[in-house]
Amino acid sequence: MDLNPPLLCVRDLRFAYPGRAAVLDELNFELPQGGRYGLVGTNGSGKTTLFHLLMGLLRPSQGQLFFCGEPVASRRDFEAMRRQVGLVFQDADDQLFCPSVLEDVAFGPLNQGKSRQEALDIARATLGRLGLENYEDRVPHRLSGGEKKLVSLATVLSMNPRLLLLDEPTAGLDPRTKDRLKAILGELDLALLLISHEMDFLRPLTSEVLVLDAGRIRTGEVEVPHTHLHVHRLGARPHGHD
Repeated sequence: MDLNPPLLCVRDLRFAYPGRAAVLDELNFELPQGGRYGLVGTNGSGKTTLFHLLMGLLRPSQGQLFFCGEPVASRRDFEAMRRQVGLVFQDADDQLFCPSVLEDVAFGPLNQGKSRQEALDIARATLGRLGLENYEDRVPHRLSGGEKKLVSLATVLSMNPRLLLLDEPTAGLDPRTKDRLKAILGELDLALLLISHEMDFLRPLTSEVLVLDAGRIRTGEVEVPHTHLHVHRLGARPHGHD
């Protein structure tokens, strides 16, 4: 018996959407206890699909998932695992649905069996950790994109997870909010699996970057397209490059 099993282990995972070729095919990987890994890949490579499979939101056609060495297969298994694994969706509007920020952040602890007062206390403490003390009574759908992202993170952190899954957390954020999010994530003492195409954001937060390619995960040197900004003295006038 393994006395120190990986936090997360995926074996021979396969998934295909109806009428389409497999997006994940015999995929294998392990995330060690306390591990902080990045995950990159081209659009449509299956990164978000993998996260949804890990959370039990989709079901694979084959393969096994283990959490702390225990198999996760039934609905009850996934419900138990989701008490320790939090997913921050790419679109914060998929995560926020209560009439106030405080209620959204308290929702998870309530579902973990906390009393209403305990859940509210946890929610307030979590908002305070993220510098959102004055957001308790704000209406989530009226927040800016960056504010929604931080509140979405708070809804997950309020459940005190062992593993945090983040799907493109910097999408649509301005540089200042990205830096704030990076600082928050850097201070967290928990495992991370982080999808991002921004290597400047990804590398300081992770110890290893995995590549999802052709349905499988590989390690090694990572090449990710990125953008260079440059200035022309011609400004907006039509011009060419030799």
